[in-house]
This record gives sequence, structure tokens and C-alpha cells, in this order.
Amino acid sequence: MKKVNLKKQNNPDLIISRIKELLEDIRPYLNMEGGDITFEKYEDGFVYVKLLGACAQCMSQDETLNDGILCMLQEEIPEIKGIINVLL
Repeated sequence: MKKVNLKKQNNPDLIISRIKELLEDIRPYLNMEGGDITFEKYEDGFVYVKLLGACAQCMSQDETLNDGILCMLQEEIPEIKGIINVLL
């Protein structure tokens, strides 16, 4: 799939929409481990999410976020600078 520079289209709603689509794609994998993820917001290049269930207490949540979810998001949306887990 060809990367689309959504930022150049000057529409943050398109970026948010794509982020939500990508998070839906990975949700089943987290659900299999008893966890979940919700999208909170996208601001200044950062994606804010909330890890739930088993993922909220997992000692590997930093690796899941940075080495897994962030890499996948950045492949599709290069404008993303980072991902932040919003604590409960």
C-alpha cells in the first residue's frame, strides 16, 4: 500500500481517521491476550491511546507501544512522532 502524506492535505481529520482504522486492525491481537486499546487523541504529531485489560498492567507495554504499534502507525503515517499511553 502506498504511503499517503496526510499532513500535506492539511486535514488532521484524515490522519485521525487513518489512526483509528489502524488501531482497529491490531485490536484483535491485543484482545487475544486479554487486552485492548482505545484512541484518545492526536495532537502535535503524537497519538494518545489508553491500554486496557491485561495490557494496562503488562510489563511489556512499552515494547508493545513503541516497537509494535508506533512502528506500524509510522509505516502508514510518517507524520506521527510518537505514541503516549494515557494512564487510567
